[in-house]
Amino acid sequence: MSRPLLFLDVDGPLNPYAAKAHRRPEGYTTIRATLHPGRPLRVWLNPSHGPALLALPYDLCWATTWMDAANRWIAPVIGLPPLPYVDFGDSLLVHRPDGIHWKTEAIVTYAEGRPFAWVDDEQSPADITYVTGHHPSPALLHHVNPRLGLREEDLTTLTEFATTLRT
Repeated sequence: MSRPLLFLDVDGPLNPYAAKAHRRPEGYTTIRATLHPGRPLRVWLNPSHGPALLALPYDLCWATTWMDAANRWIAPVIGLPPLPYVDFGDSLLVHRPDGIHWKTEAIVTYAEGRPFAWVDDEQSPADITYVTGHHPSPALLHHVNPRLGLREEDLTTLTEFATTLRT
């Protein structure tokens, strides 16, 4: 059996953007990313996240508005190799009237029936219902507090979910 996928969002889980605006969280470093012409974006990243994520029993995949830019700006800072990413195409940031997050359908399609966990700060009960109804394998939609970012207890939850898939 192949390993489950772990879909990673950047802003919220890896970049705790909602932390106190002028107080970088302990253990984090600051980068200035220029994704579009104009003002650089301040991003807080914890270099310990890369090794911790690589130690999990998952195949990692970006599921973020950063898409491939996460491989240029985020991965090197936290110690990840280039990762595949979900290309959101025309659904990028498009509001859905049914309340389902704009990422959800693309993530389910990308998973192609494989078990997965999705780490994000924006999922809702509507997303869980959608995944349950449209994905044939186990899936974990794990919310990470965007004020705190990814923490040890989140990694424990992800490990426990992957372990249940093997039993």
